Amino acid sequence: MALTVNLVAADHEVWSGEASLVVAKTIIGEIGIMAGHEPVLGVLAAGEVRITLEDGSKIIANAQDGFLSVEGDVVTIVAGNAALIS
Repeated sequence: MALTVNLVAADHEVWSGEASLVVAKTIIGEIGIMAGHEPVLGVLAAGEVRITLEDGSKIIANAQDGFLSVEGDVVTIVAGNAALIS
């Protein structure tokens, strides 16, 4: 089962697609999200968002000033500033 992930900056979409794992830094520490995760809303801290695709490859982005939302198997990360690293 896959997660649907949307990573957006204030003025553009940075990345969207399906993934098996999302790890992001929040103000209370890192959070890892997999399919079936409980609903959650978290405030982002400046740092990396690591997205592991179903084939095992990784997408890494920097993000800050925003929030992370999980509802069902949909992860939405909205950041004031975000950019892909790899």
